[in-house]
Amino acid sequence: MFIEQGIRKENKFWKYIVGSLLIILASTIGQIPLLVAVMAKSMASGKVFSGDQEVMMKTLDSNLTLFLIMASFVFAIGGIYFVLRFLHQQTLKEIITARPKIDWNRIGFSFMIWAMITIASTVMAYYMSPEDFVVNFKPMPFLYLLIIATIMIPIQTTCEELVFRGYLMQGFANLGMTKWFPLLMTSVIFGTMHIFNPEVSKMGYIILVYYIGTGLFMGVITLMDDGMELSLGFHAANNLIGALLVTTDWSVFQTDSIWKDISQPSVVVDTILPVFIIYPVLLFIFSKKYNWSDWQEKLTGKINPETIENHE
Repeated sequence: MFIEQGIRKENKFWKYIVGSLLIILASTIGQIPLLVAVMAKSMASGKVFSGDQEVMMKTLDSNLTLFLIMASFVFAIGGIYFVLRFLHQQTLKEIITARPKIDWNRIGFSFMIWAMITIASTVMAYYMSPEDFVVNFKPMPFLYLLIIATIMIPIQTTCEELVFRGYLMQGFANLGMTKWFPLLMTSVIFGTMHIFNPEVSKMGYIILVYYIGTGLFMGVITLMDDGMELSLGFHAANNLIGALLVTTDWSVFQTDSIWKDISQPSVVVDTILPVFIIYPVLLFIFSKKYNWSDWQEKLTGKINPETIENHE
C-alpha cells in the first residue's frame, strides 16, 4: 500500500526530522532571490528595507513577486529529491503512488473537476453579487500572470503534496501506529503552516478549519486512492485557477487576476461551505469513479508491521 512504501527498518523517524530540516533549508535558499530583489528595489527608491511580509509582497511588480516566491519551491523539490535518494534510498515515484507508474489521467480528472467547480462558483458569485467585485483585468499583465502561474504554481502545489501527502505521510507511518495518525498529523501540520498568512489576521483562527480541513481532504483521497495523483490535480487547480480569477487586498499575495474581491470574507462561504459540503461531494464523486471500498481499513487500520520485513 502507498502509505507503507517508505517503511523500512533503517528508515528511523529521526531521518524524517533531519530530512524535513534539509528541505526547509533548500526552500530558504530559494527565497534569497526574492529578498535580494526587494532589497535592491528598496535601496533604489531610497526606502528603508523592511522585513515585514506584507511590505515585501507589495514592493515589486506582482507577477515578478509571484515568480520569485514560486521559485523557492524549485529549490525545495531539489531538496526532496536529495533527501529521498541519499537519506532514505527512495525514488520520487515511491512517495507519489503505489501504482507501477504515475497515473496522469487521475491528475487531469481531479484538476478539471475542481477547476470547473471553482470557475462556476466564482462566475455565479460575480453575477449574484457584482457589488462585491471590481474588474481587475488588464490584458498584458494578465498574459504574464497566465504564463508564470501556469508554469510555477503547479511546481509549488506539487512540492507541498510531495512533502505532506508523500514524505511526511510515509514518515509518520514508520512510527507503526494506525493510518489515522499520519493522516491527522500531516493535515494539522499542513493547516498550521498557514497560520502566518494575512488571511488569518483578517478572518481569525477560524480560517484554520479550512486549511486543516483541506489537508484532511487531500490526505483522505491519497489514502483511499493509494496514491496522491488526485491530490496533485486538486491542489494545482485550487491555487492556479484561484490566482487567475480573483485577488484580494488581504490575501497572501496579490495577482493581476480577472477580478478583485472587495467584499468582507465570510466564514460560511470561505470555510464551512468547502470543508463540510463541497469536499464530501467530491469524495463521493471520486469514490464512485475509482470504486473505493474498505474505508475504515484504509483510513484507520493498523499499519502492518510485516511491511517492514517485506522491504528488507
